[in-house]
Amino acid sequence: MKPNNFKEKLKIDTKFLLEAPLLKLIQRANQVREQFIGKNFELCGIVNAKSGHCSEDCKFCAQSSHHKSEISVYPLIAKEEIIDAARAAKTNGAKKFGIVTSGNRLDQKELVTIAEAITEIKNIGIEPCASLGALSKAELTQLKDAGLTRYHHNIETSPRYYSQIASTHNFEERVNTVKAAKEVGLSVCSGGIVGMGETWQDRIDMATTLKELDVDSVPINILVPIKGTALESLPPLSGSDALRTICIFRIILQDKTIKIAAGRETTLKDFQAMGFMAGANGMLIGGYLTVKGRTVAEDHKLIEEVTKLWNG
Repeated sequence: MKPNNFKEKLKIDTKFLLEAPLLKLIQRANQVREQFIGKNFELCGIVNAKSGHCSEDCKFCAQSSHHKSEISVYPLIAKEEIIDAARAAKTNGAKKFGIVTSGNRLDQKELVTIAEAITEIKNIGIEPCASLGALSKAELTQLKDAGLTRYHHNIETSPRYYSQIASTHNFEERVNTVKAAKEVGLSVCSGGIVGMGETWQDRIDMATTLKELDVDSVPINILVPIKGTALESLPPLSGSDALRTICIFRIILQDKTIKIAAGRETTLKDFQAMGFMAGANGMLIGGYLTVKGRTVAEDHKLIEEVTKLWNG
């Protein structure tokens, strides 16, 4: 990865991204969204299918066994529970449904259970996605053959900053998993978390890395410092910084789906609709992994508000 060289090839105006008045930057990002995305809005639902006891030491994560956060801990849920959650996501209006498990690996029995669930989920009319850690090409192919269409694996932050966030695995492993998913013919969802102490340049480098990897969808999570994790004492990202970050990702990533996920409620508060004027065109609905979201009814009202804004 050479994000700085790639940045030069893209002719990114870093000074404009970082110093332009926020309203001017939002206007530019909205123009890019209109040009490359139009009014395409993507809703996704997820299920936390296996929670806690993760051996990795990601500093932000409440599910890491290295932390002492108060979360529910349980093994892989039954196939029927996964399918029921997919039905609920479809009812909520989601077009895609992600099966998410803690940990960096699954055993074969768990993989078979998820593959069987994927086949049935595809049959109920919602697109199955999965976020199951650093799987091999053979494992990814097994899921694709079962009906999986998209794999999710965040790069989390910039290549430079990653070692400050996790030490039990490296940035290259995450990139290799993204590449493996693409090589077996899956679309890829990959983004990360902002507000973990990274610099603005790290955010730009993260966006350019995702551009170079040619991922299809980019979730932007805003850190919600969780008690018991290594980042519990970090000050929260400001709403204006969150909006500038979304603008930067849209301007760099142009035609990619950009979803605002965890943290949008606590950071943007009553200004969530501005996130979609700043370039986002998708979001998660129905809650996250260890952080509770807004009600489905509230999010549908938000979508109505965004649609009115987009229509002028």
